[in-house]
Amino acid sequence: MGLIDKLEENKAAKRDEKYMKMALKEAKKAADINEVPIGCVIVRDDKVIAKAYNKRNSDKNVLSHAELLAIKQACKKTGDWRLEDCTMYITLEPCQMCSGAMVQARLQRAVIGAMNAKAGCAGSVLNILQMQEFNHQVDVTRGVLEAECSEMLSKFFADLREQKKQY
Repeated sequence: MGLIDKLEENKAAKRDEKYMKMALKEAKKAADINEVPIGCVIVRDDKVIAKAYNKRNSDKNVLSHAELLAIKQACKKTGDWRLEDCTMYITLEPCQMCSGAMVQARLQRAVIGAMNAKAGCAGSVLNILQMQEFNHQVDVTRGVLEAECSEMLSKFFADLREQKKQY
């Protein structure tokens, strides 16, 4: 790998961190309203076109995952259901429903913070995003700001367990 390649790789890594920090801010909004802190940002041409956070409990709706809310916003903004030239930044590996929606939306790339060993479908339990059997595969980058993403989730669930003990 030459110097120019390393510089480009470093630039891309910094860009991924920048947008994952934005996704973490979205996750914090979820935590502030007692939702599981998952945040999502969708970027096109180095511009944020959608951002969302988990609202399942607030909305009383199983479909109110951060990824689905962001996809809906991005489609509205672009005027198309295809998000072929977009990258999604997600603080937690997506579930099967969100992974399926990402494939259906033809997202170009997904950047994931923390993996989800119990329910993740971007490489942990399944890898729906990269199944060759589908007509589209999403490029995946894992582990961007993983410690920060994992810490936010761990703290949220530790606090929740502590609250339950007090009742």
